Amino acid sequence: MQVRFAKMHGLGNDFMVAEWPAEAPPPDAELVRRWADRRLGVGFDQLLLVLPGEAGRSDARYRIYNADGGEVEQCGNGARCIARFVASRRAGGAAGRLVLDSRAGPIEALVRDGGIVSVNLGVPRFEPKALPFDAPAEQERYRLRLSRGEVEFGAVSLGNPHAVIRVDSVERADIGILGAELAVHTAFPQGVNVGFLEIVSPERVRLRVYERGVGETPACGTGAAAAVAVGRRWGELREEVEVELRGGRLSVRWPGPGQPLWQAGPATLVYEGLIEL
Repeated sequence: MQVRFAKMHGLGNDFMVAEWPAEAPPPDAELVRRWADRRLGVGFDQLLLVLPGEAGRSDARYRIYNADGGEVEQCGNGARCIARFVASRRAGGAAGRLVLDSRAGPIEALVRDGGIVSVNLGVPRFEPKALPFDAPAEQERYRLRLSRGEVEFGAVSLGNPHAVIRVDSVERADIGILGAELAVHTAFPQGVNVGFLEIVSPERVRLRVYERGVGETPACGTGAAAAVAVGRRWGELREEVEVELRGGRLSVRWPGPGQPLWQAGPATLVYEGLIEL
């Protein structure tokens, strides 16, 4: 059986977006890892499976697999790429509004001309059980002891778990050491994505993200959203913030508690193809 797919990326965070047959079982971890291989396969940070939506409720539903084969709940850059992928295949062209179903819940997306997509990532959740995170009570800042000493961070769920560490400089931050260690810390039963946040001004930040099951990526959409949500909670950021990542820039808008968070940025098509399942 052949599967039609597109290679896409959001600011360098790259994906294999596959039209998954409704009758086919989900891919096992070995298949995902084989396709993710950048020399022998398609090569990607995440595999995004697109399936038919529920009539009258959603335009499509999707599942997300990291390059290590593990399934995860949400991906901001991935959601934007899926929205563009789905919109390009419906009557009337690529622009317009979509509703997508995911493990993290329904996602509203607005696809604009030129490959720019806005997604509603829902209301940020700070209670530890939402991540999940093994903490006795909800706090603005937490501390955990790592091999290099204590680290202070904020924690939030955008449908997937995030820890955000404030740093003076993202260029000098120990991403590969602190990120790798905190991502698999036993306090996070399902792992955690780790963001390193440098606040340039209340309207502009720099960010690097170590993604669980992947490592550092050029950009992480939900990581950018998490950084703004935590920074807003700390009283350091304004409602609309430009997030500068290694792969480019995203715009994040969050009015505050109880309100949904919107993110806007590019979704780029690289090529399309067929692969044997």
